Amino acid sequence: MSKSGEDRVVQPSMLARADEIQKQIQEISGRDLQLWSIGVLLILVLTGGLMAFLIPNIIWAQRVIRVEHAYLPQLFFGLISLVLLFNIYLLNQKVSLNATRRALIGELVLNERLESLSLIDPLTQLLNRRALNELIPREVARANRLGADLIFMTIDIDGFRAINAKFGNMEGNQLLVDFARILKNIFRGGDVVFRHGGDEFLIVMPDTNEERADSPVQRLISAVKEWNSDSQKGYQIKFTWGLAPYVTGSDFEDVLRAVDRKMYQKRHNLVPVF
Repeated sequence: MSKSGEDRVVQPSMLARADEIQKQIQEISGRDLQLWSIGVLLILVLTGGLMAFLIPNIIWAQRVIRVEHAYLPQLFFGLISLVLLFNIYLLNQKVSLNATRRALIGELVLNERLESLSLIDPLTQLLNRRALNELIPREVARANRLGADLIFMTIDIDGFRAINAKFGNMEGNQLLVDFARILKNIFRGGDVVFRHGGDEFLIVMPDTNEERADSPVQRLISAVKEWNSDSQKGYQIKFTWGLAPYVTGSDFEDVLRAVDRKMYQKRHNLVPVF
């Protein structure tokens, strides 16, 4: 499970960009609230000015409200100008905020689509190696923070190259698809299944120790035996697997190397693959 220098280069996370976009959308919602607050404040100011004009006349019980004719044009023009300017400002701000919001939402949707495409293996529909670099550090950080169990399991399909050479690439691809479907059916929703490359798969099992990990392994063995008996093909699926726990505070790549060693020992010491 060695990694090339190119694989080690971590590109800017799409998940981080999605979080940034969501924060910007929340900020726009906050500006919407500010505009509404300004509108309410304007209404209160106009209401207060009107009440300041009316209340003295009401208190003094004047039947006719008298206003100096010289002030009427200025008062009327001032009120109309204030309302008009505010409406223009409010309209411009709303148009600008809505345009920004639409652009951010469009970018978020595109980002999610690209992220999905970049993290999913198109053949098996499992998570790929790029997703491994995104998600495993999160699981490791969680295990370190909570002191929780974490198991790494790697699986190789035995004789895949020979099957691919004898029956063709299409049959080899179908074998990978069928095996990936078995993995998705066997492992629980909290487990994370990756196609690590070629015929190699990696399963990360949070909150699981070595003893509890034996249950899905046995189910996988049974499911593969059932597939072999029902497939009526000229070959059978055989696989070799290795399992290792994550040690709190360690480098998860050390665990991956330990899993590889165990799988290598099983294969070359003639340990049964089932």
